[in-house]
Amino acid sequence: MAMTKSGNPALKSTVFDGLEKAGTQGERMTIQGTVNKVAFMLLTVIASGALLWYRFSQSMDFAEVAPLFYGGLIGGFCVSLVIIFNKKLAPRLAFVYAVLEGLALGGISALMERSYPGIVSTATLLTFGTFAALLATYQSGLIRVTDNFRRMVISATGAIGIYYLLSFGLSFAGIRLPLIHDAGMPGIIFSLLVVGIAAMNLVLDFDFIEQGALRGAPKYMEWYGAFGLMVTLVWLYIEILRLLSKSRSR
Repeated sequence: MAMTKSGNPALKSTVFDGLEKAGTQGERMTIQGTVNKVAFMLLTVIASGALLWYRFSQSMDFAEVAPLFYGGLIGGFCVSLVIIFNKKLAPRLAFVYAVLEGLALGGISALMERSYPGIVSTATLLTFGTFAALLATYQSGLIRVTDNFRRMVISATGAIGIYYLLSFGLSFAGIRLPLIHDAGMPGIIFSLLVVGIAAMNLVLDFDFIEQGALRGAPKYMEWYGAFGLMVTLVWLYIEILRLLSKSRSR
């Protein structure tokens, strides 16, 4: 069976290398088990984000929730690295990651909502709508994950990642690269492209989870697959927020 590749760093092609193959059926990764864990992580992210947003709404002073926001932002990144490098810890750390990521997204969402009322509900609907539509399309077989499709999505994701890292690094020197923050038509087109690439990564994630179940991966990989899918969903939501804010600011 061909090895699955994903543009998501958590779900890359080497993830299954060296994994022991589960023996009995109950010890194996399943699609339904992964779906259940994705739902659990989503609810955790929403609850954690709502908590921060509620605290922010009490005073409308971001300084009061800044420690929680930055703790979630930095902590979520660190925990994600631990999970990526030690997959067996995913069952223990997936919940922690979801709580921390919820705090980070809650802060971002609260700030964006203050500047552009209604933007968060729109971004949330678009994110879940995209997820549901692509999942249905993938399950129906209308989208086939071929090697060429994988290479295209992985290459585009890598190029976007390099551009973002370059922009972040140059920002310390006072240099601002175009497109990422620009509200003009080129900036909007760029954001549309990034949203599209993030959405296509969801398809690769679906394929990764399906291949994991077919290959008889151990049960803890359900948590790892759910974590990887959450990484892509978070990226998609942030990029949709960025796109909507650009269109609203025009």
